[in-house]
This record gives sequence, C-alpha cells and structure tokens, in this order.
Amino acid sequence: MKIYLLSLLVVACAVAQKQIRRDDSYPPKEILQMIKPIHDVCVAKTGVTEEAIKEFSDGEIHEDPALKCYMNCLFHEIKVVDDNGDLHLEKLQALIPDDFMEIAMNMGKTCKNPEGETLCDKAWWFHQCWKKNDPYHYFLP
Repeated sequence: MKIYLLSLLVVACAVAQKQIRRDDSYPPKEILQMIKPIHDVCVAKTGVTEEAIKEFSDGEIHEDPALKCYMNCLFHEIKVVDDNGDLHLEKLQALIPDDFMEIAMNMGKTCKNPEGETLCDKAWWFHQCWKKNDPYHYFLP
C-alpha cells in the first residue's frame, strides 16, 4: 500500500510540473498589450511562426533558429540587452508590473550567465532557463 501511495504521489508531482497557467488573468493582459506591437515587429523581422512561439510558450522547449532570433529581437526592441547579449535586469525589472515582480524574480533567480555563440543563442538560453525554472508561469508573447 505504501508503494502504491508513493507511486501516486510521484505521478501527481510529475503531472503538476507539466501544467501551465493560462486563464482570464494570466498571462497578464497589460504585458501582452504592451508587447503586441513588438511581437509583430519581431515576427516580421525573424520569420518565426506563431506555432513555434506557442509551442515553446505552452508546450515543449525546442530549438528553432527563427524562434531564437525572435527572442533576441524582443530583448533588443525593448532595450533590455546590450550589444553582447547581456541582459540588464534593472531595465527588465522597470518594465515588469509590480504584481508580477515576485514571479519574475523567482523565475530568473538562477538564469544569470547566458551561454551561446550568437545573440540569438543567448536570448534562447535565457528563455529556456526561465521556462525550466517555472513552467507554470512562463509564457512567451
């Protein structure tokens, strides 16, 4: 009986880790509205598909060159990275609504030193790190 209950607990935890939060108040509408024009510019610049964005946001982490460059484009359009692809947290924090700040800080607490040979790779590194840290709250606009 103990093994059965332990097995159920392990399965329940694994299922809970895969869930994402999508409801009327999440992702925050103000963030989605703020980023929509930038999203449109970056889709046009990179040729990424909406399906690739949605799959990364709501599904599995995957590598796609256009998606990586879309992520880089977002960072550059909102001016939170430098020419080396280093994320300036103080600039990013200034854009995050106060009620979302704790979630964002927890999501990014271990994502400090991006790896990658290109700016697009570095941007992808941040996003996959954030998603791994908190798949429940992570979203890609």
